[in-house]
Amino acid sequence: MTSFLGRYEYNLDPKGRVSLPSAFRRQAEADRFVLLQWQAPALTLFPMSAWAATQERLLAFRRNEPEAWREVLSITASAVEVSPDKQHRILIPSWLQEAGRLDGSVLLVGNIDRIELWNPEAFETALEGRTGEFDGFASQIFG
Repeated sequence: MTSFLGRYEYNLDPKGRVSLPSAFRRQAEADRFVLLQWQAPALTLFPMSAWAATQERLLAFRRNEPEAWREVLSITASAVEVSPDKQHRILIPSWLQEAGRLDGSVLLVGNIDRIELWNPEAFETALEGRTGEFDGFASQIFG
């Protein structure tokens, strides 16, 4: 099972590329990913194996909730397949750079089965907004 953990900060190059950390490259099962924004402000980078499961859920959602086709269309229209180049960089299209407010520094955060790309300041703000509700569930997860 893929397990992306930790956070790494890299700079976006002038062409809109960012390097994948070696720890994430080792965990990736293939060299193809799907990059999209489904929950602002972060972008999500799915390895193809994780994307396949997500795609099945999107398809089932669209079939079972016909009025939700616009939401599914919005998600898939902004998704792009990316493959790292020989220097292990992925290209982030300009529209996704804007959506993720990525300019300069990019924080790549492992989130178990996926990688999230954050503006570092937005990431810190998101963590500050935690409500503490997790404390009630922590023992169920960690024992």
